[in-house]
Amino acid sequence: MITKKTMIACACAVLLVTLCIVSYAFTAKEVKKNFGRGSYPERRFSASWWYDHYQEEHPRVAVQFQSGKNTLNGWVYCPANSRGLIVFAHGIGGGHETYINLLMQLLDRGWCVFAYDATGSCTSEGDGTVGLAQSALDLHRALCFVEQDEALSRLPLFVLGHSWGGYAAAAVLNFNHDIQGCVSLAGYSKPFAELAEQCDLKFGKAGILLHPFLWLYNKVLFGRYASLSAVTGAEKAACPVLICHGTEDETISFNGASIISQRNKMSSPLVEYHVFSESGRNGHNSFFYTEEYRAYKDDVLVPRQEEVFASYGKDTVVPDSVREAFYASIDKELYNGTSPELVNLIDGFFSRCLGE
Repeated sequence: MITKKTMIACACAVLLVTLCIVSYAFTAKEVKKNFGRGSYPERRFSASWWYDHYQEEHPRVAVQFQSGKNTLNGWVYCPANSRGLIVFAHGIGGGHETYINLLMQLLDRGWCVFAYDATGSCTSEGDGTVGLAQSALDLHRALCFVEQDEALSRLPLFVLGHSWGGYAAAAVLNFNHDIQGCVSLAGYSKPFAELAEQCDLKFGKAGILLHPFLWLYNKVLFGRYASLSAVTGAEKAACPVLICHGTEDETISFNGASIISQRNKMSSPLVEYHVFSESGRNGHNSFFYTEEYRAYKDDVLVPRQEEVFASYGKDTVVPDSVREAFYASIDKELYNGTSPELVNLIDGFFSRCLGE
């Protein structure tokens, strides 16, 4: 005979299992929202320069390689440059051409660059960008491609990445590649650390209740790579590693999920740090800015944007013609400048790796 106590226990167990299933399904749905396909903006709604602006002086060769079930598109820029090969990993939401201005300046310093669009990004295959560990797996496959290429494999090999790619640049050091130097810009330490940080930002104190389901979802997606650590990669690396981060980064917190927040756990003398602390250039992306662009943005661009869109309410769709005219009015030279300090930092670090 089933007792009342047993019935209550069974009901509680069923309720608990149901709650866990619902929580996992909710977590999976919320996470998937953030890992859809990345894409480049429409040209008419962007002031950015793209490769076609530079193509006469900077030739590139298109290549393809596999990452899991997806074919990724990559390009070898200035293959005749012989100082070394920088393999570049971009941030989430766009593709490698989002960083074309920085890459072109590195080409001007004599580096060859291999850049690609990651899984689910822009020109490459994939229903979405999958998750935070995917960038490291894509970079690993890109390096495997380089190692199998007769010409590229002869060059000293370096890795560089920002954000999603900043994590990848350090995390890929866990794999067996002959890398001469690594620069990680604004990267997170582990996928779960960044997932938990974003969860707490969205749901506040209640976010901690979803952490177990975040961990499980990430584990289901990536298996043994779910906890692939950029900190471990940097600490065990046989090459110099430069970890860079802005003190006011609102995307990957300087004192939170970032790699640099874990610097007390890295004792390797090969790991160096660079902190972007200057106001206005210490965010997630703003260290790319030139001083001229920062002044132009603050004094001209933001006021003009507010003026142009002031007559449109929060829930009003701004006409395409108005948006297009606004972007067409932007000073492209100022908008597309890249901080010479950043270029010098990367170029100087990789030069020292070569013993130059």
